[in-house]
Amino acid sequence: MNQKFWYNGNLIEGDTLELNISDPAFIYGATVFTTLRVYNKSLSHPLTQWEAHCLRLQISLETFEWQFPNRQSLQTGATSLLPYFPVLRITIFPDGRELITSRSLPANLTQRQEEGIAATLAPNKLQRSLPGQKTGNYLGAYLALQQAQKFGASEAILVDHQGNFLETSTGNLWGYKNPYWYTPSLATGILPGISRQLCLSKLNAAKENIWTPDFIKNLEAIAYTNCAVEVIPIHTIILPETQLKFNPKHPALNQLRACFFVS
Repeated sequence: MNQKFWYNGNLIEGDTLELNISDPAFIYGATVFTTLRVYNKSLSHPLTQWEAHCLRLQISLETFEWQFPNRQSLQTGATSLLPYFPVLRITIFPDGRELITSRSLPANLTQRQEEGIAATLAPNKLQRSLPGQKTGNYLGAYLALQQAQKFGASEAILVDHQGNFLETSTGNLWGYKNPYWYTPSLATGILPGISRQLCLSKLNAAKENIWTPDFIKNLEAIAYTNCAVEVIPIHTIILPETQLKFNPKHPALNQLRACFFVS
């Protein structure tokens, strides 16, 4: 299958995009983006959360005083890619240009959802730039994930200077301690994830708090969520001198998974 992507009002066949060498997106990573999973090839499916993703982009663009793209062009571009892959990444440039690419779900997604993954702690110097927004400057999280993979882990957990857990390199954290699900507070400086908000709205018992090292040791289960992979349990957290083990098949994980079903 030939690769296709949408750029600035046009569907393009290929895998190469030409940018001016002075483009702020190239020089500074000056873009905002959102990644969504399209369910049943429909932007209107409730789990696709199309409006929530558009609102995320709008808020970031208003925050940076950048131009919002033509809304109809944005929807036309996304719709044109629906036949190909279920995951869309929508990137907006400061002048309102839109770039929409698509990709498949990870090949090992079902295995990760069922068996869980290992994660490492990232050095506290590796954090996301402007963490309340999804900007094109994702270098801190990218480097953290690269480092985690060198230790045989699949994810990195970002921490602050006090060692408190913040988020993973690609998603929001959840921890279970009977009878509540906990997620780090937005006040800690993390991304207000769309899946995070979905789970907060659907879980019967959920709280936001600060994830100190002592709090984490008492959790029964840990997972992370994002719009593409839904729920991934974490069975092992690799620390400098030890490992923390959690049950990747804890029954409470079904409460999180249920957030991604439509009744």
